[in-house]
Amino acid sequence: MSRPFARLVAVAGIGCLALSACAPGSNTAGAPPENTQTGTVGRDPASLGDVTLTVWDQEVRGGQAAQITKLNDAFQKKYPNIKLQRVSRSFDDLNKTIKLALSGDNPPDVFQTNNGRADMGTFVKGRLILPLDRYAQAYGWDQRYPESVRQYSSYSPDGATFGRGSLYGLPQVGEVVGVYVNKKHLQEAGLSTPKTWEEFEAGLATLKSKRPNEAPLVLGNLDKWPAVHVFGPVQAQHVAPDTIRRLGFGQRGGSWQTPENTAAAQNLVEWVDKGYIDAKANGLGYDPAWQSFGKGTGTYLMAGTWLAPDLSTAMKDDVTFILPPPSAAAGGKVVSTGGTGIPWAISAKSKNPDAAAAYIDFITNSQAMKVLAETGNLPVVETASQKAPDALTQDVFTAFGTVVDENGLVPYLDYATPTMGDTLGAALQDLIAGRKNPAQFLETVQKDYGVYTEKHG
Repeated sequence: MSRPFARLVAVAGIGCLALSACAPGSNTAGAPPENTQTGTVGRDPASLGDVTLTVWDQEVRGGQAAQITKLNDAFQKKYPNIKLQRVSRSFDDLNKTIKLALSGDNPPDVFQTNNGRADMGTFVKGRLILPLDRYAQAYGWDQRYPESVRQYSSYSPDGATFGRGSLYGLPQVGEVVGVYVNKKHLQEAGLSTPKTWEEFEAGLATLKSKRPNEAPLVLGNLDKWPAVHVFGPVQAQHVAPDTIRRLGFGQRGGSWQTPENTAAAQNLVEWVDKGYIDAKANGLGYDPAWQSFGKGTGTYLMAGTWLAPDLSTAMKDDVTFILPPPSAAAGGKVVSTGGTGIPWAISAKSKNPDAAAAYIDFITNSQAMKVLAETGNLPVVETASQKAPDALTQDVFTAFGTVVDENGLVPYLDYATPTMGDTLGAALQDLIAGRKNPAQFLETVQKDYGVYTEKHG
């Protein structure tokens, strides 16, 4: 599950797209024109004549609004022949109105959409959205954006598979779950920042002995989903990344009921039994939990990069952010749960798909990544090379850049099925409370995954 205030990736129904819609040389509505001499897509926006490009987005908050305003102004200045007609809405409002708009006679040319099955998957099925593969090749997106990022906006041409196939959107920002560290508490305990999973767990034991009245790892799981952000990185220490991707994207052929997943579930149970996580975590809300960490409770908080601005303000130089340290069992490979922000897509009914693709390229190119960083956003590519506005955000940039470069980004586990968010959240509450053992926990999750993938995976 992605950041709670935006629900960047929802999960529900799945769809398909007829192969003819993206066949080379096709004259199907919305297919980008091709240069018959070179076989490449035209890339000169200035040569397109006078164009009005309708753009719908949800970049309405803080740094989000700042970056898109800055980039839009720069695009208009460089290409005065292309007039941007921007419609900006809240995430919820955009999500409610885009489906009707795309099926109507005057859809936006470029728009942001949830990349999950309920939205992007449905648009693929209804032939309402363009595959971007030829544009990706023309602009080099398939080189700049690694597969670990592109998978979040990819569907098979028949719509049966999420996480593989053609590219249908391009995001600007990224997110990853890692570990916020109270450096002051760590130093007081005589510990250094852990470099391996084994050091991390040994440090949990030391911290518990030094501060016996406090759980070293803060978790507020009243809302059920926060434990998914703890279990995901734990799972990554025991289960191969490709296996997690199969489970997370709801692809057929995987299984939750394996020795590796059992070890991950048992790992989480042991943290509760040893007091590393408070046994009463299910009774504490998400916001009160991270806010208490910001005020000095606990030493570690396993959470997403979106909390960095608030924690930087609250803790100043006392906090850092690291990726979950890799374990020997995982081969020393850095792997963690994460994803992307809402991608930008092109309507299949757009009369100006080349201009739309040029706009998407402009707001996601190397210069755009610098603008994103300057305005406090997390650039989805070229992240580690960007200059952040503060030390904690710089740690976040470095961490995200590392996990992307090492192809270690694995999906949020609730992407898998329309009901997996509720199923997994409730099952993890039961596991933490001791109402279910690891085998029962895995049986519950497998049932949801198995039933759905047999029909749709």
